[in-house]
Amino acid sequence: MILSRINTTRVSKLSLIISRSMKLLRNQAYVNGQWVNAESNCVFPVHNPVDDSTITEVPDMDVCDVQRAIEVASCTFESWKNTTAKERSYVLRKWFNLCQENTDLLANIITAESGKPLSESKGEIAYGNSFLEWFADTARHINGEVLCSPWPNKQIMVTRHPIGVVSVITPWNFPYAMITRKVGALMAAGCTCVIKPSEDTPLSALAVADLAHQAGVPKGVINVITSSRKNAPNVGKLMCDHPNIRCISFTGSTKVGKILYGIAAKGIKRVALELGGNAPFIVFASADIENALDQAMLAKFRNNGQACVGANRFLIQEEIYDKFVDGFKKRIGQKCILGPGTKEGVTCGPLINEMQATKVSGLVDDAVQKGAKALIGGKFATDLGNKFYESTLLVDVKPEMSIYEEEIFGPIAVCLKFKTEDEVLAIANSTNSGLASYVFTKDLGQAFRMSRKMDFGMVAINDGILSAAEPPFGGIKESGIGREGSQHGIEEYTDIKYTLFSGLDK
Repeated sequence: MILSRINTTRVSKLSLIISRSMKLLRNQAYVNGQWVNAESNCVFPVHNPVDDSTITEVPDMDVCDVQRAIEVASCTFESWKNTTAKERSYVLRKWFNLCQENTDLLANIITAESGKPLSESKGEIAYGNSFLEWFADTARHINGEVLCSPWPNKQIMVTRHPIGVVSVITPWNFPYAMITRKVGALMAAGCTCVIKPSEDTPLSALAVADLAHQAGVPKGVINVITSSRKNAPNVGKLMCDHPNIRCISFTGSTKVGKILYGIAAKGIKRVALELGGNAPFIVFASADIENALDQAMLAKFRNNGQACVGANRFLIQEEIYDKFVDGFKKRIGQKCILGPGTKEGVTCGPLINEMQATKVSGLVDDAVQKGAKALIGGKFATDLGNKFYESTLLVDVKPEMSIYEEEIFGPIAVCLKFKTEDEVLAIANSTNSGLASYVFTKDLGQAFRMSRKMDFGMVAINDGILSAAEPPFGGIKESGIGREGSQHGIEEYTDIKYTLFSGLDK
């Protein structure tokens, strides 16, 4: 079966995308409410992954630039922390409204720099905006406690206070939503921040900063610095060990997260880490197979598989294995349409960069060489470009293959067979990652048992999409520390203060 494709020669010119988005396309960093260059005047290019064309150039900042941004955020914190929750809620609501109004412009920028289809970019905007709306509401519900005192003449009060300046380091796969999810929460709590977006996708961060500026977010509350891959290690180190930074909020790989965690430990700084996953997608014989297949497509191929909560291992009970695999193969062939994200009908764009493309193809090649079979896909769509990898379904995968354990982060579905509930629990939990997991069953008792026994921070029953602003998003084990979204997302950026009132009978 040949995967559906749309040729790049029919896609709209990149210049048309940029012209539509010019209002929000920025090529300078944002510090203290101003658009600035790097002190060195160095720049680096931002490429469109479809054809590697240059969209624009942005400042290549180093530690001197970051030092200034942190100092600005520190100074601003002294005033921002004293604003009322009502004031912060009002500013966040204005920012949310502007982002809603500019959905199309923002989506064009995301598609240009990340390659994802415009429909998915608009979905990301809606998802990202939901956090601004949520935290605009919950800003006014950061409550303390009055506790029962063990002493008759004393009163115990517990209050929450903003932690300080937050370093926000975000990835390329959801370049807009990862910023609003973090910054909406920390602003609601009364904190300020310095944001370092991925070098692959800095334009989304600059665009959302532009809208924050227009919304009246005070200068210095949000600062965005941009740096190339060359400067990223030194910039990241300073953003973790600077004495004025009190929290590091990072979404990215477990490998990098461990490095940042180690640096932060030297200053006993708070960390909020959302790291890699290895999500099992478990289908029991009792499941609604058609629903499971529909949800599998969402859980695996959203953002071309480049999602930390994306399904990594499809564990199918042996009685329905053949039926599920056959249905999965048909859906992939029919619904995974490769091409540039600007072309109508495309569902899968390019991988973000050559490094990612090499990793994904290497995992598949290793598995096939060791006996795995690609029922569909398994190679680059070279007629489209050097980063378009065909949506792939692998079977006969064994534990000795790298793809059996590693987070794939690409459009590769791996199907494995199991017999019993205990067996699949052992397979699912045999990972150091513990972010998202998916279980499909009509047995209510089994659903509750799996929820309790799965060693993951999030468990979706009969659904392939679990992210929203209201629930706490995060993992256990090596998948992270802390939670984003929900009321817990604000609490990550607060310190608890206990005050004892004594002598009340005098």
